[in-house]
Amino acid sequence: MNLKTGEPGALPQGRIMKATGGFYYVDCGGVVYSCRARGLFRKTGLTPYVGDMAQVEPIDAETGYITAILPRKNSLIRPPLANIDQLAIVASSVRPLPNPLVIDTMTAIAARRGIGALLIFTKADLAQVEELEESYRKAGYPVVTVSSIRGEGVEEVRRLLAGKVTAFTGTSGVGKSTLLNAIDPRLSIDTAEISDKLGRGRHTTRHVELFPLPEGGYVADTPGFSALEIEQFEKMTADQLQHCFPEFEQYIESCRFTGCSHTKEKGCAVLEALKNGEIAPSRHQSYLALYEKLKDIRQWQLDKEPH
Repeated sequence: MNLKTGEPGALPQGRIMKATGGFYYVDCGGVVYSCRARGLFRKTGLTPYVGDMAQVEPIDAETGYITAILPRKNSLIRPPLANIDQLAIVASSVRPLPNPLVIDTMTAIAARRGIGALLIFTKADLAQVEELEESYRKAGYPVVTVSSIRGEGVEEVRRLLAGKVTAFTGTSGVGKSTLLNAIDPRLSIDTAEISDKLGRGRHTTRHVELFPLPEGGYVADTPGFSALEIEQFEKMTADQLQHCFPEFEQYIESCRFTGCSHTKEKGCAVLEALKNGEIAPSRHQSYLALYEKLKDIRQWQLDKEPH
């Protein structure tokens, strides 16, 4: 894909691949500029994110200024990422055991932000979680079972990543780095080198980078993604939550009255679908837990918060 404008005399445009130390590295069709952001971004409150399509004013062959950010299709606050096609949620089948509430919080975040979700269950050589996997397939999510040690499922994951911008997330110990290394050995090596250089263990500065894949597309290195992004989850109201569970959608309009919370109401079509086995109990239990967390939040409170 040619990321330049193609117009005579026009400023080049490209994707921000990395952000660190106040510098943004913008790939404009193979030419990577190390850029600072113009002061206008401070005035508008807009911060460039990794994944943004940006306009660059070159200073020389290697450096420049970001002068504009093209419209985003979506974004995450923590880590700062934009224009993501899918969130790959990695959970292990054992050691540690999968936590459905954590997974469902992440799928809800993805749905709220207009990002697709892919479920990957690792360590298939040690244990199986067929019932949990089926609950996500029933909800409409692609699910892959992987054994990075045996190489099982790795090719299917690689196929689902091709041509897309994917952010990987997973709690500690689920085998995310092992999986990424199996997908493309360069990913783990590059990440380790960058970690050493930046001293992640000693500093709180966050570093986000897109790594190109051989089959096309990018994988986002997102350290600490899951724990931090969950804190942002409360920036929605309880009535918006129902639309973050895609398996609810076909039943919502059939509820007996408007404003149904799908928690205990008589005549609730969602609860009837749950009773009939059309919605997985674990998914509805997560919905109830998240609904309880959000039920006292009002839209006016969210409108007052800085964006």
